[in-house]
Amino acid sequence: MSKCQHCIARQFNSMNSLTKDELKHVSDCKKDKTYKKGDVIFNEGMILNGVYCVRSGICKLTKLNANGNEQTVKLLGVGDLIGQRSIISNEKTNLSAVALNDIELCFVPKQEILNGLQNNRDFSLDVLQHLAHDLKDAEDDLVNMAQKSVKQRLSETLLYLHNNFGTDENEFLTVILSREDYANIVGTATESAIRILSQFKKDGYISTSGKNIKIEDLEGLKKINAI
Repeated sequence: MSKCQHCIARQFNSMNSLTKDELKHVSDCKKDKTYKKGDVIFNEGMILNGVYCVRSGICKLTKLNANGNEQTVKLLGVGDLIGQRSIISNEKTNLSAVALNDIELCFVPKQEILNGLQNNRDFSLDVLQHLAHDLKDAEDDLVNMAQKSVKQRLSETLLYLHNNFGTDENEFLTVILSREDYANIVGTATESAIRILSQFKKDGYISTSGKNIKIEDLEGLKKINAI
């Protein structure tokens, strides 16, 4: 079992504000969990008994729309916490979490999070700042959906994947998504996403190998997004 005190992942989230004693207690209470690609971590409408910290891998948060179709809302990677809003608000989950590839998580019981909020001011402030950042991201997404074209939103998604999750040894994006996933993220039909990605490839912005995508012209994609 990995120890929270020595975990690199916690450097990226609110857990970094806990004291050494608090981290040790969390480490003694947490449970290591692994999920295979496509596994559901939790479903929309569930009551969570703790939060998940991503130690390796990537998951997606999804929402079912009125037509029963899945909308990808956000991607989470190493160090991200999953489910903290539901724990703090004491509400059912508003989204589902699904493993995008094989993923390792640490499950921290709800009471440990609440104890930290009640007894550690730095931790409480850090959690609030992370929640405020998530709210800003959600507001930005709403603005983008209303004001940016599908082409701009798709270029922005490619840039986000490149900047936040990086590339493999062959310079392909580490996150491998289906064309349907891209369509869900930007809020368009799959056929439209395929057409725009094909145009990006024709224009030399990207190259592909199956589902793998390599960004060939980073500045070009930035210019599209800035139009």
